Amino acid sequence: MLKLKKIAITGGVASGKTSVCQFFKGLGACVVNADAIVHELLRSDTDLGQQLIRQFGHDIAKNGQIDRRVLAEKAFKDPQALKKLESLVHPMVFRKIDELYKIACEEDRYSSFVVEIPLLFEAGADPWYDVIVTVLSDPAKARERFTQLGFQQTEYDLRMKRQMSPETKAAKSNFTIQNNGSLVDLQDQVIRLNQIIHNP
Repeated sequence: MLKLKKIAITGGVASGKTSVCQFFKGLGACVVNADAIVHELLRSDTDLGQQLIRQFGHDIAKNGQIDRRVLAEKAFKDPQALKKLESLVHPMVFRKIDELYKIACEEDRYSSFVVEIPLLFEAGADPWYDVIVTVLSDPAKARERFTQLGFQQTEYDLRMKRQMSPETKAAKSNFTIQNNGSLVDLQDQVIRLNQIIHNP
């Protein structure tokens, strides 16, 4: 079985992590999104969904899905509730990522295993990865991207408050990518970084 390099892509809210991952995918990587896994797990009919409904109330469930915005509003207002939420969600997400890693290695067709994981350091998941990359972006540009996705500016501030600062993440990472220019510039950085990772 091929052992793929595990690469974590982290950074602040709307810094450009998803774009970086898409460029890695274009270079042959198997790309996994931790938030997408959370979304998959947050159905009201899963064990996790039922635990969250018991913990946070029936109003977080709508049409068979956990409403992440309602859940986030409740959790972000109370540090203890947020801690409880993360203690329920994080282990299940990491277990799923590990499963997907094993499958990717068995398929023997990828160049690396890349995971977009915003709360990498906060969740203590960093030791699992061979390479950690932080995507940095000017806060004003990140805020603008976030509001273009339909979110409120206040939500940007709330989310950033619960995260380690991007500068601290960068200091703990193996590499950083600056996302303040064009997508072409971003892609060039990913291509160069991919070469460094695979040909150290």
